[in-house]
Amino acid sequence: MSIVIRTLSERVFEIVRERIVTGQLPTDTPLRQDALAAELGVSKIPLREALGRLQQEGLLTSQANRGYMVRALSTDQAEEIYALRLAIEPAAAAHAAACADPPARDAAVQAFERLDRAAGSNLAAVAISNREFHVALVRPGGRLLTTQLIERLSILAERYVVAHLVPAGRETRAHQEHRALLEAFLARDGAGLEVLLAGHIAATLADLREQFAAR
Repeated sequence: MSIVIRTLSERVFEIVRERIVTGQLPTDTPLRQDALAAELGVSKIPLREALGRLQQEGLLTSQANRGYMVRALSTDQAEEIYALRLAIEPAAAAHAAACADPPARDAAVQAFERLDRAAGSNLAAVAISNREFHVALVRPGGRLLTTQLIERLSILAERYVVAHLVPAGRETRAHQEHRALLEAFLARDGAGLEVLLAGHIAATLADLREQFAAR
């Protein structure tokens, strides 16, 4: 029975996470757990487990007597996430490009192909594939803490990635930039990859600043 509950919790986690990432759930409003559990056809046990995981990922907050709420997007959070990514990710990818063995290089290609297939479809799938691609560029470096930090930042960035891709033309530009990143990685051009990745992250942040300023 416990195995069934964990499997169900995982599925609930994926569904609710997708709704948060794509903006289907309101922010700073307590989630109606009874209604959500009934809609998903599950008991409160797997739902609570899923909500706890989402809080750990930074997508939800909780307050006594109010329950779980979706954390609102903010300029301050975007600035912090992308500043940290700029400080860590480009250099980590440059190091990983020099260390990558054939399986790691294949994994990066496959991650890019998944991202390419997801383009133009479900934005949640695009955000997840985007995160997997970026992590695939740093994991071969063998620096576990660095990889974990970058993966954590990429998870927090997913909703901002979705917001960034909404304006027309953004997905095409992102695809071109990702292809250039992959080519530099496969060529073991660490210096070039570091410059390209820093530019890619900085350009996304610049676009987000404009979007927040226009609200």
